[in-house]
Amino acid sequence: MDFQLPEEHQMVRNMARDFAEKELMPLATRHDREEHIDRSVFDKMAELGLWGLTIPEEYGGAGLDNQALTAVLIEINRACASTGVTLSVHNSLIGAPLTKHGTPEQKQTWLPKLATGEILGSYCLTEANAGSDAAAVQTQAVRDGDDFVLNGTKLWVTNGALAGVYIVYCRTNTEVSKAKGVTAFLVPRDTPGLSVGKHEMKAGIRGSSTTEIVLDNVRIPATNMLGALDRGFPLALETLDGGRIGIAAQSIGIGRACLEAAIKYAGEREQFGQPIGNFQAIQWKIADMSCRLDAAELLTYKAAWLRDQGLPCTREAASAKLMASTAANFSADECLQIHGGAGYTDDFHVERLFRDARITEIYEGASDIQRLVIARQLLA
Repeated sequence: MDFQLPEEHQMVRNMARDFAEKELMPLATRHDREEHIDRSVFDKMAELGLWGLTIPEEYGGAGLDNQALTAVLIEINRACASTGVTLSVHNSLIGAPLTKHGTPEQKQTWLPKLATGEILGSYCLTEANAGSDAAAVQTQAVRDGDDFVLNGTKLWVTNGALAGVYIVYCRTNTEVSKAKGVTAFLVPRDTPGLSVGKHEMKAGIRGSSTTEIVLDNVRIPATNMLGALDRGFPLALETLDGGRIGIAAQSIGIGRACLEAAIKYAGEREQFGQPIGNFQAIQWKIADMSCRLDAAELLTYKAAWLRDQGLPCTREAASAKLMASTAANFSADECLQIHGGAGYTDDFHVERLFRDARITEIYEGASDIQRLVIARQLLA
């Protein structure tokens, strides 16, 4: 059993780390305060090939795997979680299903643009009454000759205002069980009737774009169907396996940033005539943070490895996401506690890490849903 990343993965990770530390970290607070990501960041990520990290080389991507993506996402999120989730959704929720399930024409149309960052991708599943119960989508896609007409509203759409193409899940059959009557469609941003609705004001990851997407008699050709008719829900679940690995990596990145900040502050802050890092209470906090993050990272790489091998990874992806998000929030809480009152102000970036960590236990399936997924897999 080899716990060392392959040399190619190490090179990609080191490249991402260098970019994150030199160019992304200095902008992270601004991204949070101004609630958008600087365009120069996206351009640099395009130059580095990060948008097409897992897209096949024949379509202009790097052709790397989920382990490489995990390594990159840890480093990017260590610097800026808003940028990290933007990259994760683009690769995991858009590039991956399109690469696996797209027709040759669909792949040729969209993958080269996604690989270079010419356009970003977005994933539209959640609705007002279809959150944890994702199969309950009510957005309609009605067949009309060679077209489908889409009507409905999607919520919590990451990259919503930035995307050039959306994967939209719609109900196409009301005569069967709800999980069997959903279909996925590729919808270009410039399609008449598609509009960006409410921009969400969030507690954390403020730099990322989170919006409603409104579909008002959006007409698209049947050739824009991704995968098979009425088989979109299994495709969504398979895609979410990759998405959960991505959010697990995000959690680890945030947690690592918390651990590093805690170690630094514990060595600098003095009370009772000595650095607070000399006190056992602080040492135990740092030790617990480190152990939980290490364990979560191993789970995440295992899930990524299984996905790369084409093996089932639903339970492992849920386990990684559950444990990593828990570790991130534990680490953020302990880090803020170590900083004391100073950590509760914006003089340090700790309060941003605290806010950013919280969402990891909610999106891509809340922690309670991860527990259901894990238990059902075991009991099956």
